[in-house]
Amino acid sequence: MIKQLMKKNQNRFLHMGNLLSSNRAMIKNDILSGLTVALALIPEAVAFAFVAGVSPILSLQTAVMMGLVAAIFTGRPAMISSSTAAISVVFASLISQHGLEYLFATVVLMGIIQVVIGVLKLGKYARIIPYSVMLGFLNGLSIVMFLAQWAQFKVNEVVTVNGMETVEKVWLPGRDLVIMLFLVGVTMAIIHFFPKFTKAVPSSLVAIIVMTVLAVVLSRSGYHLQNVQDFAGMELKGAVPRFHIPQVIISLDMLRIIVPYAVIGALVGLTEAVLTLRVIDEMTDTRGKTNKECVAQGIANTVNGFFGGMGGDAMIGQSIINIKSGGRTRLSSIVAPVALFIFIMFGSSLVNMIPLAALVGVMFMVVVGTFEWQSLKYGNKIPKQDFAVIAVVTLVTIFADLATAVIIGVILSALVFAWEKGKVIYVNVENDDNGSKTYKINGSVFFGSVLNFKELFDVKNDPEDVIIDFKYAKVMDHSAIEAINGLAEKYETLGKKLTLIRLSEDCQKLFKNAETIVCVKIDETGTLAPKHRYV
Repeated sequence: MIKQLMKKNQNRFLHMGNLLSSNRAMIKNDILSGLTVALALIPEAVAFAFVAGVSPILSLQTAVMMGLVAAIFTGRPAMISSSTAAISVVFASLISQHGLEYLFATVVLMGIIQVVIGVLKLGKYARIIPYSVMLGFLNGLSIVMFLAQWAQFKVNEVVTVNGMETVEKVWLPGRDLVIMLFLVGVTMAIIHFFPKFTKAVPSSLVAIIVMTVLAVVLSRSGYHLQNVQDFAGMELKGAVPRFHIPQVIISLDMLRIIVPYAVIGALVGLTEAVLTLRVIDEMTDTRGKTNKECVAQGIANTVNGFFGGMGGDAMIGQSIINIKSGGRTRLSSIVAPVALFIFIMFGSSLVNMIPLAALVGVMFMVVVGTFEWQSLKYGNKIPKQDFAVIAVVTLVTIFADLATAVIIGVILSALVFAWEKGKVIYVNVENDDNGSKTYKINGSVFFGSVLNFKELFDVKNDPEDVIIDFKYAKVMDHSAIEAINGLAEKYETLGKKLTLIRLSEDCQKLFKNAETIVCVKIDETGTLAPKHRYV
């Protein structure tokens, strides 16, 4: 007995030791991966700032607040949230037309909308977004970001038109434009080739450092490179973000301005969050909680709005970096924003030294990484309908907005599916010795197939006793009920009897609720029911 107890205790201690050892390894991996992500967040957060037209510090602080709050409440451990290109694109026009205070109010409302979507458990419906829609979304987003960068190659110039001075955007002078393009190309080359030597340090961060040093050298030699210090925003250098109530007057006019942006931002943010959640689920062979993540994103954006942030969502690229670096728990997602905050506290003054060319180069590489190049190779390898959906979503994203593109894409995909599914319905006809005729339906009867369904029957030439066998078919919706009812009425007008047999339980419930069918078989014996009408 004593030996058995000693053996049990020994096994228990070994098990606890293994747990502690594995936990230590997990904690170490989470901390290191979080630090890696923090370094990767810096250049992109700064680059997203000038896309939206805000201060780089504001974007970095948004990344901190967004990442920390979302990590605490997340439904997908190890997912990284921050300021993002998609949200920057959505809010750019709002900021330029109405200013930062309207931005903060919009971010608060966006967060509330996302929380409501999560609480009502509507987030699960985001999982029905087809892959073709996501491809179009990503392609359109990358093109929008690409087009937005060319504004950085222009400068303000005062011109006189009809005796009045106006400010217009003109291209940089020839020499400056060539140098700008060269530096952008160098930045992109560093980001592309540096990982071939080592992946210990994010290549975008290395490119930023190299270009900043180059900018300082050129500046000291007498040539000044345009940098990001002129962007407007809340400069909170080396300080903790403070609580800030948006200074806007609540009115119908104000709501008319911010509601469309808030709705679009909420939908775009949740779309990217769900897409990121899917990617991590596949990489880790686990399942995240979509509705919980919607709430987490909403809380993070609401907090951001009250702390002077530009809003954000989940980041696919940084989340993948986190997973590949060994991050598996929410600890890695917390370490990343905390490390980024430390950088802001002690290194924020370095941000203004970053040349604009470096940020444009980083954004161009983000564009290259975001665009789904394999979609151009699909051609005849995928159905034409899917390729058309990709093209439509891409174009709508470019010329309208991201949320509208996703909604149109989902509707278009559903209609295409209904059309194709509606064509897959056929019948096997059997004539019985007793003079009856049986139609054995194969396929689904719903709004997309009712026309084809009606064409399967020869009402005028059929005998007096007609049977429809639904063993290999399914009645899906009220359109199908009405189609069958109309068919039954035609037979009844000609003095013929229509009987439906072998309906599934779900189909029987549909018929009972409709109470309009002329003659329905509702028991499972296989015998024909006498003619009757539900009343």
